[in-house]
Amino acid sequence: MGRTMSSREFNQNPSEAKRAAEDGPVIVTDRGEPAFVLLRYDAYRRLSADLGGSIVELLRQDGPEHDFDFEPLRIGDVARSATFD
Repeated sequence: MGRTMSSREFNQNPSEAKRAAEDGPVIVTDRGEPAFVLLRYDAYRRLSADLGGSIVELLRQDGPEHDFDFEPLRIGDVARSATFD
C-alpha cells in the first residue's frame, strides 16, 4: 500500500523515499504524526484531475442514470418508547 517514514529518515535518505514512492504513497511523519505525503507526479495528477465541474455540479446528479426511488423510514417504524422498571 505504501510506506511510512520519519522526517529524519526522509532527510537522511531522500533517494530511498523516492524509490518507495514508486510502489505507492510515502507518508512522512513529524514527531510521530503524519505530516506530508510523497507520491509520483502522475499519481498526483490523477488525484487532482478536473472532474468536470464544481462539487455542487458533481453532487447534483442530473439525468435519468441518477433517477431512483427513495423511501426514508418513518420514525414511528423504528423508534420505540422507553420503558422504565
